[in-house]
Amino acid sequence: MAVPTRNVSAPGYLADGQIKTDMRAMSVATALFFMVGFLTCLNDVVSPHLKSIFGLNYSETQAIPFFFFSSYFVFSYPGGKLVERVGYKKSMVTGLLVMAAGAVGFLPAAHLALFPLFLTALVILAAGMTIVQVAINPYVTVIGPAATAASRLNLAQAVNSFGTFIAPFIGTYLILRNAQAPASTAQLLAMSDVQRQSYRVVQASTVQAPYLIITVALVLLALALAAIKLKPQTGHTDLTQDFRPGAFAEALEKPKSIWSHKWVIFGALGIFCYVGAEVSIGNLLINYMGLPKIAALPESTAGYFLMVYWGGAMVGRFIGSAVLQKLRTGPVLSAAAIGAFLLVVLSLFTTGHVAMGALLAVGFCNSIMFPSIFTLGIQDLGPLTSKGSSILIAAILGGAIVPKIQGIIADHIGLQPSFFIPAICYVYIASFGIAAISRPSAVDAPHMVE
Repeated sequence: MAVPTRNVSAPGYLADGQIKTDMRAMSVATALFFMVGFLTCLNDVVSPHLKSIFGLNYSETQAIPFFFFSSYFVFSYPGGKLVERVGYKKSMVTGLLVMAAGAVGFLPAAHLALFPLFLTALVILAAGMTIVQVAINPYVTVIGPAATAASRLNLAQAVNSFGTFIAPFIGTYLILRNAQAPASTAQLLAMSDVQRQSYRVVQASTVQAPYLIITVALVLLALALAAIKLKPQTGHTDLTQDFRPGAFAEALEKPKSIWSHKWVIFGALGIFCYVGAEVSIGNLLINYMGLPKIAALPESTAGYFLMVYWGGAMVGRFIGSAVLQKLRTGPVLSAAAIGAFLLVVLSLFTTGHVAMGALLAVGFCNSIMFPSIFTLGIQDLGPLTSKGSSILIAAILGGAIVPKIQGIIADHIGLQPSFFIPAICYVYIASFGIAAISRPSAVDAPHMVE
């Protein structure tokens, strides 16, 4: 006989039957989103800097996003298991401390001026960010009504975008502005081994102060989060302390395999394409704006224009948070993806400031994609929410694969023509959004259990 019970892992459930967003929990979540956005975007400043220091080609430079985003794939499943074992809050604290360990790793990497050490530090940093994201994305969806989960996640992602927006300014000011004029590949080859290493140490030293500050900030944030007592109660279970996602529902029913939920699989491919396209564009924009036929901007100037790309994403997410209160996620997602595709195509077939402006404007279209795809992917998963979240976060691997592919192609056919790769990614995202138009909306309703 079917009996109505409430699924405590479903978004929006409160013990008193009233559905509302816990604002204190939401405030803590947005602080973490800010740090994740800031550190991710800082890679777009560090990448061209390391390219000039070590004389890398485009393919070699794309090893930076490859190693960084591959970590999401490697550590997403362990991150999901950690969330199931210790809950959201302790997982987030653990992730922050791992991030701090990665950030402090930039100090010896810069002191020794060794590219492999930079990559190692990036992997550790990304491992911590993976743990934080596996916990924080579903956490935001379960602290309020299911019907507004996409809006809530868009708001949190807007704060994430504020981090990405100011990262180019701070990174350019502290790292690129203080560096010497980069040596050409020919100049590097003409140097003796001692001269070359001395040059690299001096250039790399500009990353030490920023990452030391970041390390301290991450440790302080972890300590603050550990000390805060959050109380978004669901029945007799505390989401932030002892709660294991789906624990109560698992005691009532045996959940189906996560692989039987097709929207998780389609959503994961959507995340793969979105992150791949966004990272490809962001990571190559400084080099793109430096091309003679585009804008011929030096790195120290182009770095500031990168703020337009990430600033567009920030503004778009604030707007998207309001729009998604009124409109369904599918149509908004498909419209944004079509817009991004058209802008990339425009940049492919034009030159000068038109091509530069078109590619920078893609950031605005990117704004609502991740939270919208993520929300559609985990919608109605119930006790499988944490597993679905792990799969979707693992799909951030696209940020490793797609830029690497574009880097290889850019070395063969040129940087500007290689942007057909992200254009293809937006075609899939548009298709995913169109398919979601006919999908039933998430509702706050009792869960029927046999």
